Amino acid sequence: MKLVTFGSRAQSRIGVIQKNQVVDVRRGIEFLKHGQALRTLSRNTSFDRAMRVVLGQSTSPRDMIELLGCGEKWLKALSVVTSALARTVGPARAPRGLFTPLTKVRLLAPIPKPGKITCVGRNYAEHAREHGDEPPERPIFFLKSCNTICGPGDPIRLPPNSSQVDYEAEFAVVIGKRGSRIPEEEAYDHVAGYMILHDVSARDMQETDRQWYRGKSCDTFAPTGPWIVTRDEIKDPHNLRISLTLNGETMQDSNTSNLIFSVPYLISYLSQSATWEVGDLISTGTPPGVGVFRKPQVFLKAGDTASVTVEKLGTLTNPVVGP
Repeated sequence: MKLVTFGSRAQSRIGVIQKNQVVDVRRGIEFLKHGQALRTLSRNTSFDRAMRVVLGQSTSPRDMIELLGCGEKWLKALSVVTSALARTVGPARAPRGLFTPLTKVRLLAPIPKPGKITCVGRNYAEHAREHGDEPPERPIFFLKSCNTICGPGDPIRLPPNSSQVDYEAEFAVVIGKRGSRIPEEEAYDHVAGYMILHDVSARDMQETDRQWYRGKSCDTFAPTGPWIVTRDEIKDPHNLRISLTLNGETMQDSNTSNLIFSVPYLISYLSQSATWEVGDLISTGTPPGVGVFRKPQVFLKAGDTASVTVEKLGTLTNPVVGP
């Protein structure tokens, strides 16, 4: 199931993509509560069970974090319900606003304000080596702040105080269940799904500061999306092709099978000292091919277009603009 946040920043909504239509979750729940779907769907036993689960929530989720917090059972029921609505009711018979063609909605960052954006440095061996280092023995973590978040098609804005803004394609994990001191074998129980994160980085800030926070946390330096793909659709997160193109030219091309530290290991490792919350993001690192280590170096400039593609997750495209 693909989960989206759409609309405008002033009035965003949450939805599920079904048959190239965005099903508005809150409008769908209201539709079911008023019994308008029952005459068409009540003979479907699996739909009846799923509907009872979905309507069992005391309130409808208002944003993506609340939706993910409803839990895995509720999300699976939501998938059944929205699929049935798309199949049997459809846009032609549904009330206005319940269905909108995907091509006609503005997609926003799936989670506009995550609690934590935890990133992993040098988690691909060849990226560590292009940096001049051997692969790390333990994960290297750093944080990006929430002002970095932007969505599909939003501009990456070059800061006026950097001339070395670089690209980094990354595969991100979305936490769906609160937890601490999580055993590695239980880590997937805390994963809601996956999405793309573009870890834009100001290399000159990193170099002069001797640490990564400022250079990683400029406004718009974390495009995310285009949607969250739920965990049940990604059987193996460690076998996905990941690539980045800049103005149509491939700059990075690898596979998540090359991650040094796996998704369950990362979740478990950090949870021994920090609690994961619903909606937290883990960006798992970038493969080799970043601009700073190319000869000649390649940095983002106004007028560029950067696209990150991860197999089974889609493509996230953003233009680059000046200050």
